Amino acid sequence: MNVRDELQAKLARFEELEQLMSQPETMADSSKMAAAAREHGSLARLANKFRSYKKLSGDLQGLIEMSESDDPEERAMAEEELEGLKANRESLWDELLEMTIGGEDAVRSRCVMEIRAGTGGEEAALFARDLYEMYKRNAENKGWKTEIMDMSPTERGGFKEIILGLEGEGVYRELQFESGGHRVQRVPETETQGRVHTSAATVAVMAEPEDVEVDLKKDDYRIDKFCASGPGGQHVNKTESAIRLTHYDSGIVVQCQDEKSQLKNLAKALRVLKSRIYDFRRQQEDQKRADARKSLIGSGDRSQRIRTYNFPQNRLTDHRINLTIYKLDQIMTGDLQPVTTALMAYERDQLRGETEGNG
Repeated sequence: MNVRDELQAKLARFEELEQLMSQPETMADSSKMAAAAREHGSLARLANKFRSYKKLSGDLQGLIEMSESDDPEERAMAEEELEGLKANRESLWDELLEMTIGGEDAVRSRCVMEIRAGTGGEEAALFARDLYEMYKRNAENKGWKTEIMDMSPTERGGFKEIILGLEGEGVYRELQFESGGHRVQRVPETETQGRVHTSAATVAVMAEPEDVEVDLKKDDYRIDKFCASGPGGQHVNKTESAIRLTHYDSGIVVQCQDEKSQLKNLAKALRVLKSRIYDFRRQQEDQKRADARKSLIGSGDRSQRIRTYNFPQNRLTDHRINLTIYKLDQIMTGDLQPVTTALMAYERDQLRGETEGNG
């Protein structure tokens, strides 16, 4: 499916949701109605812009026909307006391309981010913590909401793993580029001889689907309850508040123990499980059409090393687009915009190249 087809499909979905919401009696379940309203709201800006684009395209076609008229006055009037209308349509198309980066999930206003320490022991866990703080500050700068879904801290303040829920306009469209392997080069706090060490962490960013998109029944997964534990295996409470979910079909396992309430942990675990199931199914579909479009950035391959953070040189390098920025200190305080802008510009150019000549 090309960009134009995707836009048409989103507009059709938007209009379908409009129809459903105008007849609330067809959606007796209030949670499904709320999910439909959220999806409708997330599609509104893109759908309305595409409607404007289609109207502009129709007007342009009318002017082209007028410019071929036998009437000199009509032809001159059409030719006078033609260039301006073409420029407006091209500008609108660029805006649409920007908004569709991320494919079907471009309009998602919620996503789940998982950060895991890789090779490098405690230093990798500390780097995972630093990435979490960078993304948290970036979210604050953007006005996005963040919520810790689950975490596995280490005794020295790092994270073996931390899972976040993020919400806000454009959240998935921008953060999708963070999926992959992140490598750090720096002198660890424990290093007495000042030697630079290399360690790694992985980041996975998954669109969070609405309830109506992943129909998860109680018979589809197993619930295990256990006592939450802290760093080093110390039990932080003696009640079975922690939750582990195992999805039978995919084998996906999720656990949450961040909340003291078992019900809250269950709710969070279900959100993460639905995101992973949605991501798992999407990856299966992507694999089927992998030959149709091979985008370097859009691949989201989590085993791929996408970025290096070199602290001694104050340098960040994104290997996918050969981007090097000597402002690592600013980036680590949450100013990810220079990196995100460059990645989105690259992807937009790829999309524009694919759609050239399609009208």
